[in-house]
Amino acid sequence: MQVTVRPSVDADVAAVAAIYGHHVRHGMASFETDPPSEADMAARRAAILARSMPYLVAAEGETVLGYAYAGPYRPRAAYADTVENSIYLRPDLLGRGIGRALLTALVAACEALDLRQMVAVVGDSANLASIQLHERCGFRQVGVLQAVGWKHGRWLDSVLLQRALGHGDAAPAGPHR
Repeated sequence: MQVTVRPSVDADVAAVAAIYGHHVRHGMASFETDPPSEADMAARRAAILARSMPYLVAAEGETVLGYAYAGPYRPRAAYADTVENSIYLRPDLLGRGIGRALLTALVAACEALDLRQMVAVVGDSANLASIQLHERCGFRQVGVLQAVGWKHGRWLDSVLLQRALGHGDAAPAGPHR
């Protein structure tokens, strides 16, 4: 499999919506309970790109295999140098290194923007694949919010992971102020 990680384009939105929709309907990673429409996903992508944040896809040829993006962690100005990542893969392609390629590229893109911290909020403590992916990419667990979501008939935790980017906290804030 020849996988390329590249910036997303408008033509990728249908595949991104399908991938995310599957995870919303069947998984625990997202706490959304109704899959957003393709138009909603296009608007969400546009909002990320309008902030000059990275929105990447992993593709084989024209086929989108997964996607990842970084968005604002929180809206207040003090958080301007911190982003939260999201990453989703086609369910039939887990464990093939695609997530690692996407997350590594996303981290590099955020470091190129002089961002300083990346936070991952992983849905469900049992989502070991996502937790381990983040840990293999330099994240460390910093907390668990227990039983904060109800989905598919059970309570779910949120696992918080964090990774310094670039200079991290060893230098003053970046240009995002």
